[in-house]
Amino acid sequence: MENILESEDQHEETSCDDVNPTLRFSPPLRPSIRMPVQRSSVCSRAYFVVVMVFFHVYILNVIALLLYVHYNNGHGDISGGDRGSSAPSSEDGRSFPQPAPPPPAKEPLVGESRQSFTLPRIEGIRVGHVQSVSLVSSKTHKMKTLSLKPLLFEIPDFLSEEECRVVVQLAQLKGLIESQTTFGQEQEESNQPLLSLSTDEVFSLLDLNQDKLLQREEIVTHSRSRDGTWLSPDSLRQILAGLESCTTGMLTLEDFKQVYNPTQRAGQPQSAKLWSHFKQKSKHTWLHQGAGSHHVLQTLRKRVTALTRLPTTLVEMSEPLQVVRYAPGDYSHAHHDSGPSHPETSCAHTRLAGNGSTLTEVSCRYLTVSLFLNSVDEGGDATFPVADNRTYEEQALIQDGVDLTDTLETCFRGNLRIKPSAGTALLWYNHLSDGRGWMGELDEYSLHGDCPVNRGLKWVANSWVNVDPDLQQQTRYQRLVAQRRSTKSGMEEHYQPLSHSELHQDL
Repeated sequence: MENILESEDQHEETSCDDVNPTLRFSPPLRPSIRMPVQRSSVCSRAYFVVVMVFFHVYILNVIALLLYVHYNNGHGDISGGDRGSSAPSSEDGRSFPQPAPPPPAKEPLVGESRQSFTLPRIEGIRVGHVQSVSLVSSKTHKMKTLSLKPLLFEIPDFLSEEECRVVVQLAQLKGLIESQTTFGQEQEESNQPLLSLSTDEVFSLLDLNQDKLLQREEIVTHSRSRDGTWLSPDSLRQILAGLESCTTGMLTLEDFKQVYNPTQRAGQPQSAKLWSHFKQKSKHTWLHQGAGSHHVLQTLRKRVTALTRLPTTLVEMSEPLQVVRYAPGDYSHAHHDSGPSHPETSCAHTRLAGNGSTLTEVSCRYLTVSLFLNSVDEGGDATFPVADNRTYEEQALIQDGVDLTDTLETCFRGNLRIKPSAGTALLWYNHLSDGRGWMGELDEYSLHGDCPVNRGLKWVANSWVNVDPDLQQQTRYQRLVAQRRSTKSGMEEHYQPLSHSELHQDL
């Protein structure tokens, strides 16, 4: 046996020696060196690959499930409020759900405040520019830019002759009352303040505890007025500025005499007497456009909403429609429809949601839609004295001793005059934008009036959209009205407790 093994070893050695030395390191022999691989490492790698594949599939399934749940629930939350009454139409893919976009625009005002909410504003492009607007399904209206300062548009055939006739008849049926004159002729001639009180008397009235010292609480509490006949915002600002300059935080009678001007009228700017001469002569009435009103009035309000592109809720909660009749000789001096906003003032329409710390209340009207209900035989033009002026200065309204706001004398000198034509609508913005999409400062170029009617009658309807410059205040007001609506049936009941008619300024 040993001999056999030895012979085999010798044979192997002889065979190895006979091989060419260069072949010993040839590539075919190298795999023999890598052959000893552990089978356990191969199994580990395969197992790792399988586990990773299943792990990724599991993660993808979880993500897909989360996305499905998210989008399924989100869609139900957004449109769930409307599905209760229109679920069939929203499922079959018809065009019926298309009117749905307006609700999202009005939700931020009724619910929680959203800083991203903005007030739509039509672009004027340039004077003379004409753009098409879709207000009714049967026709397309043309809207022409008349001026850029203020942003003013003209829309012919906004109302049909039949609709104009119905509005006039409804106003006659309701009954017209004399429009209030802000400052009467007798007051102008006497040139006396509305309240003939001396400085000492005003100081005594404000001094509630009669300690001969005026504190801020006394001024704020006792000087609040809705109609501006007690103390004007300018007077209040002067008094409060004088109060802040005092180191003691209180005003004596001598200090009060230095900051209070008894000759300044309430509501009259200190810089000029223009507003003290405002007069008008006409008759007017208010027509509600809510549920239960004439269908023409409701249609008119919807058309105004479509024209202004504002949220429906905002338009519905604004003032009722004002209808004005100008007889021969009637007129209206140039004025602003909206009041300037100051820390001492608040908007009349949101006073229910106010904190009661403001001194005076003013009308806050974001825009005006004025409707000509008939064509005037002669006169009665709408005038914008300073439209598209390069600059605006109140002193410049008096030229050569003539007041441009006096439409009786200087109507022909206005920069822009529009002749009344039945069915034509005028749209202009009373306020500028604040740069963030909300209502900003008063646009002083929106000064406008009505020239005297020489022959015939002039019927005009004014639709105002009320907006508070304070978004939070507007939101609180909308929420309050929404709560009252839930407990009362019908818009007519809603307007009565709000006393809307008491909040209107008769311009």
